[in-house]
Amino acid sequence: MERIDEPLYPPLATREALANALCHRDYAMGGGSIGLAVYDDRLEVTSTGPLHFGLTPVDLFGPHESRPWNPLIARTFYRRGIIEEWGRGTIRMADLTKSAGLPRPDIEERGDCVTVRFRHTNHSADRQLHVDLTEQQSAILHLLRHSERPLALREIRSLLDQQPNERRVREDLANLKAKLMTEVTGRGPGARWRAL
Repeated sequence: MERIDEPLYPPLATREALANALCHRDYAMGGGSIGLAVYDDRLEVTSTGPLHFGLTPVDLFGPHESRPWNPLIARTFYRRGIIEEWGRGTIRMADLTKSAGLPRPDIEERGDCVTVRFRHTNHSADRQLHVDLTEQQSAILHLLRHSERPLALREIRSLLDQQPNERRVREDLANLKAKLMTEVTGRGPGARWRAL
């Protein structure tokens, strides 16, 4: 009777992600959709169509002009109070997740889709209690957790105290990936690492 349920992800942030997916989806692409997927460690909202008007995922977390791909939908949402200020939705999502003690959402553009990914910390924290890490692996994980963006191998090496050789850092990253504590996107010099 006295229980208070706390949602895992801030409802206003997830609502903003869904509204953005509807406002910016490319409805001209056949077979497209908007997807909502819930995993043990994350929630993903995916919509068909790339980012438009030259915007990148990084741009979306700073001040940017609002140019919805579907202005009629955006205007309807604005009038109904579903979205508050045009051009501030992604910034608001970052503020809401930070206030809830969660990492900032990731926005990924891959092929003809854009994915907004919310992560929570409980899953990773519980998993880590049972995993032995070397001092350097712990330092790498700490760097990735506190970085606002995924990091390249050279950036990770430069941020570590003793700047170990590249082969050793590669092995540690592969070990952390095998333990499901990190993931990598891209290959070669374009590879970027982040904590799970």
